[in-house]
Amino acid sequence: MDFEDSPEEAAFRAEVRAWLKANAEPKRHERDFVGDGLPPAERLAAARAWQARKAAAGYAAVTWPRELGGADGSLVQQLIVQEEERYFRSSFGIFEIGLGMCLPTLMAYGSEEHKARRVRPGLYGEEIWCQMFSEPAAGSDVAGVLTRAKPEGNHWVVNGQKVWTTGAQFSDFGLLLARTDPTVPKHAGLTMFFVDMKSPGIEVRPIRQMDGGSEFSEVFFTDLQVPDHQRLGEVGAGWKVALTTLMHERMSVGTEIGLLNFDALWALVKGAGRLDEPLAVDYLADAWVAEEGLRLHHCRSLTALSRGGVPGPEQSIAKLVKATLAQRMAIFALHLRGEAAQVDGDDIASDMGVVARTWTRSASMRIAGGTDEILRNIIAERVLGLPEEARLDKGIPFNEIPR
Repeated sequence: MDFEDSPEEAAFRAEVRAWLKANAEPKRHERDFVGDGLPPAERLAAARAWQARKAAAGYAAVTWPRELGGADGSLVQQLIVQEEERYFRSSFGIFEIGLGMCLPTLMAYGSEEHKARRVRPGLYGEEIWCQMFSEPAAGSDVAGVLTRAKPEGNHWVVNGQKVWTTGAQFSDFGLLLARTDPTVPKHAGLTMFFVDMKSPGIEVRPIRQMDGGSEFSEVFFTDLQVPDHQRLGEVGAGWKVALTTLMHERMSVGTEIGLLNFDALWALVKGAGRLDEPLAVDYLADAWVAEEGLRLHHCRSLTALSRGGVPGPEQSIAKLVKATLAQRMAIFALHLRGEAAQVDGDDIASDMGVVARTWTRSASMRIAGGTDEILRNIIAERVLGLPEEARLDKGIPFNEIPR
């Protein structure tokens, strides 16, 4: 990838930057997003308004087809928009799951009617999506889901539970991975659907987190009826569809994890007068090397995508490195501050507020989107071509696997 803008790209960047300056507020700190500090309903309304404004300008999904609300642009142009928007207040965390995971899956496997009806509202912030894969007994082992979908006429009846569903409490639609045949090996008995989150038979219970928020929820299904036309892919081919979603997820999660970055860590070390300490220099060097490696890895992925590729197993590398890096940087920053770090992290706009938020989130981010152990297996087997890990459930019907 050529890291310098071509004349056309430089002109596009200037256009994007001018539009952002005219339509958005500059960030006051790294995690300053639209609606911060407002009650949830007002924050959501502000985020919807920003998303609609960005979509109308053609910057919400630059690479998507124009007939679906995109701009038929290039991946480099999409990257330019992302780079420039980092300096302005945006709506991170509300629409990203829909735009980055759910709607790309719908565009790959949905009917033309569903794409025409659902993609544009999601792009413009009129509809919010969530992804319902994880369950109490199926986290790392996503293929072990117990939620059942049974056919009845022209619809399916769903019963079961999902957990750690981000944004379920305000979502309009969601992807649902369910077991439709327990008599075959676990990966072969899954089917993917999308569901209306306001349907009878769905109950959402927000989960209270240690930082005071409720980003995640439990979702319960009791005789939920899902029309067969809302099935994505063939019956029993849900794992293939899920892999599409997961690869998009790991690509997006791998680029935005935690709140602390090298520049912030450097400022903390410099402010503490510790730049001459060998241990601090070692930590800073490790953080810089890891961040630069991630940047180059992301550029390589974009190059492959620009040549017609799709997100593949190599996306697990970015997510694994970024999640562990965020945690290591936060722990080092806490040690740097000493005992005072326990009491001076309440203000998210402060340096230590950023550290505290990173520390509370970083452990969970080593689980979300695939645990470290699962990602290492994926990298070893599907990227490096190493022998597969021994699996005692391979080839065994799901309903015969000991529990």
